[in-house]
Amino acid sequence: MLIISIDLNVTVRYNRGLPTVTVPLPSRNERCQFTLRPVTHSVGDFLEMLKVEDRGIDRAAVLNREGVRIAAACSIENLMDDDFWLHLNDRQYYVKPPKREKITSEEITRLGDVQALVAQLYEALHVGEHQIHKERELNGKLEELTVKLGPLEEKKNELDQIAARKTNVLTWVGLGLMSVQFGVLARLTWWEYSWDIMEPVTYFVTYGTAMAAYAYFVLTKQEYLLPDVKDRQHLITLHKAAKKAGINLAEYNDIKRQIAEIEHDLRRLRDPLYMHLPAPPPKSKTYSATEIALSKKQKKAALEASLGAPGSTGQQ
Repeated sequence: MLIISIDLNVTVRYNRGLPTVTVPLPSRNERCQFTLRPVTHSVGDFLEMLKVEDRGIDRAAVLNREGVRIAAACSIENLMDDDFWLHLNDRQYYVKPPKREKITSEEITRLGDVQALVAQLYEALHVGEHQIHKERELNGKLEELTVKLGPLEEKKNELDQIAARKTNVLTWVGLGLMSVQFGVLARLTWWEYSWDIMEPVTYFVTYGTAMAAYAYFVLTKQEYLLPDVKDRQHLITLHKAAKKAGINLAEYNDIKRQIAEIEHDLRRLRDPLYMHLPAPPPKSKTYSATEIALSKKQKKAALEASLGAPGSTGQQ
């Protein structure tokens, strides 16, 4: 590919290790300087900078020496390794980047060690400050949520007591109905009729009870267990009472969840392993003076019993 117009006004120089490209803007007829980052910036980023700086640029492209277009994803570091063409609208610029010294693998390894050491030093100097700031932030959120939870907690406790009373009443009503059923069947069996007549009746009563338990499982997808039934009835009564009183239990549950998450974060933040500190030594069990005196008395009694036992070697 032959390039007809050649303009050598695009210059590249390195400033503090970063390539600085000076480009004449087509529409404003002035030179503009762009500082690029070799690793993070790409050819596409460079062309986008040019279009943002000069809105009159309709076409921008970068080509290698042979006239082959360079992809926008190519890094600036690879671009600066060789000469290239810069096309801006109808203008073409031949760019000759200055030669750079290649970094050897030993220097890269040494640089990586220095970076790791700097990172460890920064962490050692700032991790305490960061943890204190984070702990204050979490404590502030916890106080706000606790203040917001206070009125809801009081109302919820009142509704819990009401629901517990109603649930207990229902359990006693169930026991009463079972007692009435037992008494009716006993009366019909021993006074009104005989067992031969009541046996089919009791069979159908038992089978009907089993059908009712199975119907409970079909409707609730839960096994008919008395503690679970009581808890379910308690929750149903609680939600009905809360809806009637205008209390949003979803908001209450959300606040409780946020408080639990913040408390978990605070425990994790204060964990010695998380803070890179040695764990505190385990506390030794302490004994009161009464326990010590009782232990001494028991030892003395055991010693006297062993000395007074038959066949002992004590003084006769």
